Amino acid sequence: MKPSLFSGAKPNAVIGGLLVGGLLAVVLVGYVWTPYDPIAIDLAHPLAPPSWKHWFGSDEFGRDVLSRAMLGARISVSIALGVVIAAVTVGTLIGATAGFLRGWVDRVIMSVNDAILAFPGMLLALALIAVLGSNRSSIILALSVAYLPSIVRVVRGAVMSIREREYVEASKVVGDSALYTMARHILPNALPPVVVLATSLFGWVVLSESALSFLGVGVPPPAPTWGNMLSAARPYMENASWLSVTPGVCIALTLLGVNLLGDALRDRLDPRRDA
Repeated sequence: MKPSLFSGAKPNAVIGGLLVGGLLAVVLVGYVWTPYDPIAIDLAHPLAPPSWKHWFGSDEFGRDVLSRAMLGARISVSIALGVVIAAVTVGTLIGATAGFLRGWVDRVIMSVNDAILAFPGMLLALALIAVLGSNRSSIILALSVAYLPSIVRVVRGAVMSIREREYVEASKVVGDSALYTMARHILPNALPPVVVLATSLFGWVVLSESALSFLGVGVPPPAPTWGNMLSAARPYMENASWLSVTPGVCIALTLLGVNLLGDALRDRLDPRRDA
């Protein structure tokens, strides 16, 4: 039987899996239930400290912080998944084309890719959102474009290495088409580094989306995100610390879980691991 990811797993794999699993569980629960309406205003209980009624306290408008953090998790995860799927799909197709065809196609693609890569990712995302407007679709598109060049470079490098292998040459000799050779022999063997990069990308997107929301150009209020919760908590840092602690801990635990899980995937998929 083939060993699973967690068979004989190191502590970082277990901890990462538990943290990411916990995040996904919160997201799923948040789709069907939250302790309170995340956007319902209760002016009778503003800035209520953590208690049995409000486990993580309430904000300046009396809204339950736990409920808002649960909805924020759903928004962050949906944006991160959208960006990862879009960037990995498009980046894999472009990188595989450049690495397999090489020549002038490779030069043109990589020139454009390097030009995009020259811009800081966050600055590029801010510029695109300024043009497209602040909404969930614009954020997904902007962050996908910002992170696309990294995927293209990784896939291109993997494909250029794999295309020189003996089984690829044998596929060409027997008359297989370039498309068949790419789909049957090259792309499956180029997936391991892409999977690891996609896992890390998920964490980067969560952090970037939080940063955009903190700056006021993310998902517009009243929808809660971890970033805009942190931004709204700034005036109350001294007398209502729970407002900033809750989203801050959520972001930190998510990044920790994703990074630990990414390390575990890298170790599992590394062909030199059992050497």
